[in-house]
Amino acid sequence: MTDSPLTSFIDSLKTASEHLVRVRSEMGKVIVGQHELIHRLLVGMVGGGHILLEGLPGLAKTASVSTLARATHCKFSRIQFTPDLLPGDITGTLIYDPLQGTYSTRQGPIFANLILADEINRAPSKVQSALLEAMQERQVTIGDKTWPSPEPFLVLATQNPIEQEGTYPLPEAQMDRFMLKVVVGYPTATEELIILDRMATTRPEIIVDSVVSPKEIMAYQALLNGIRVDPLVRDYIVRLVVATREAAAGTGVAPELKRFVRIGASPRATINLTLAARACALIEGRDHVTPDDVKLIATDVLRHRILLTYEAEADEVGTESLVKILLAKVKVP
Repeated sequence: MTDSPLTSFIDSLKTASEHLVRVRSEMGKVIVGQHELIHRLLVGMVGGGHILLEGLPGLAKTASVSTLARATHCKFSRIQFTPDLLPGDITGTLIYDPLQGTYSTRQGPIFANLILADEINRAPSKVQSALLEAMQERQVTIGDKTWPSPEPFLVLATQNPIEQEGTYPLPEAQMDRFMLKVVVGYPTATEELIILDRMATTRPEIIVDSVVSPKEIMAYQALLNGIRVDPLVRDYIVRLVVATREAAAGTGVAPELKRFVRIGASPRATINLTLAARACALIEGRDHVTPDDVKLIATDVLRHRILLTYEAEADEVGTESLVKILLAKVKVP
């Protein structure tokens, strides 16, 4: 007797969850603590969405991304954004051969599975926009030829929140193309002692095993489409995103937030919140999304999509606190 399609799907979900737990374990060999960061990296990888990492220097942002690449056997490329960087330094360029009288294409570092765009806000907007086609269309145009991006393809960008001199803030259109914005915090004192014991050597030798392949990651992304989102949960997601726009208009469940919210989240937030919630369910090995999945990931999906008023900035009111208020006021199914 052969297994039913449903049994096969459940078994595939269980296997995917077990493999992702192993990836998390391998990353834990290098990254101490930062459980939320590691989870969000897995959500972005499985959900096929790009991630913006914001945090102070030395908090393992770069190490987390490179370790994820090692644990998943993905081709990894790091781009250090600087004020003198050119778009061709990212995408690639045409090279002229004077002997043959022909042009050949030299692909840039964007042609990899995992792209670390380090300190993305240090490059001018023209260079930042060079990422847009690859991030949104998953293709790169060099000369008159268009090249598809490798699969899977994930851009993980970092930025320093405190340095303003010599930086170029990301425009809203580009911010909206990141599925998640993850704020990376300091480790606890106990975690920092472990970091000291593990890393305070001239050449730390830590072996990270590759436990999944890019082909398996693509299979996990395909599984994502089979994870059920109940109509009540879908309605909850929409009401939560719409509440951010109603807050800007002074209506809805939290009209008092009008003084803080200038513009609410776009429909892309609704799509990404659903995908991210599905990824959370897949990581747990479940075939359905719960409201808790939505609440778990909502802040990371919405924090960079809500534009604040000058009054909010003056009062030091952040988007995290606003999302927390909306989560408390929007009725959960």
